[in-house]
Amino acid sequence: MTREIFDDAAMHSYEPAAGHGLRHDPFNAIVGPRPIGWIASRNDQGVLNVAPYSFFNAFNYTPPIVGFASTGWKHTAANIKATGEFVWNLATRRLAEAMNASSATIEGSTDKFALAGVTPVPCRLVDVPRVGESPVAFECRLLQQIQLHDLDGNAVETWLTLGQVVAVHIDRNLLRDGVYDTAAAHPILRAGGPSAYIEVEAAAFFDMRRPR
Repeated sequence: MTREIFDDAAMHSYEPAAGHGLRHDPFNAIVGPRPIGWIASRNDQGVLNVAPYSFFNAFNYTPPIVGFASTGWKHTAANIKATGEFVWNLATRRLAEAMNASSATIEGSTDKFALAGVTPVPCRLVDVPRVGESPVAFECRLLQQIQLHDLDGNAVETWLTLGQVVAVHIDRNLLRDGVYDTAAAHPILRAGGPSAYIEVEAAAFFDMRRPR
């Protein structure tokens, strides 16, 4: 197969510190699609919160570790610092509107589960509920909260929260012969731009084994 070589003349190149020169910053669209960190938490007064974070991913297999970055010290980060616990919930196409509703910026005294119209279901090991309508959830305990820094050592107003998954909940309908069927859950992912999302569908899959 012939592979095209992109020389300098064909590339739009820029240094982020000097600006990208485009109508919309392409960074989020290039690093995408990205899993959604739909994070449930509880503050030290017991008020429930659930909010989506597009800078989310898995960072370790054994033990399983997930993390998300919060731009600004928001309610979710503060709640997790106070209680040491959170729950990740899978955002699906059927739950897209509820997930989006939960992104609203509101006072910390408002129950975001109620705002989004989703059901809090008690977890097994953490004192934070999962979203009952979500087919997959991870119960997590806080490992680290790290404020990011730039190359000059200046603090950035972004905090990375890492948590260890201590319990997992999966809708049995998504398990086929002991294998989790990713497409059957219809997960949605952030796809850059101010409003773009992608739904994972079976037609998009292909198989490729790593070399031995």
